[in-house]
Amino acid sequence: QVQLVESGGGLLQAGGSLRLSCAASGRTFSYDAMGWFRQAVGKEREIVAAISRNNDIIVYKNSVKGRFTISRDNDKNTVYLQMNSLKPEDTAVYFCAAGARGPTSDDAKYDYWGQGTQVTVSS
Repeated sequence: QVQLVESGGGLLQAGGSLRLSCAASGRTFSYDAMGWFRQAVGKEREIVAAISRNNDIIVYKNSVKGRFTISRDNDKNTVYLQMNSLKPEDTAVYFCAAGARGPTSDDAKYDYWGQGTQVTVSS
């Protein structure tokens, strides 16, 4: 089992920045990809970004490219999501996920999920 705990969410104005963190514990050697997904009220869960264990494969949702940056520190078993130039449409619950297979936008390919952290961006 792998446990994931997100932190760093909050309420802020448009144009601001936040950094989300996701700390993994347990059988951390059992997964390759780590990703960030989000789910807004009334919408389906969607990929934000995902990264491979070796940081050589990174996937971004088109609308966050150039604004968000995903990174991971394997020594700390932690993945980060730096979010800049935030917009009201970025408002959602953000979830961290880990999977044994490579990074993908398909949430069905991830085996472990965190409890989520709320990000609210006001206009």
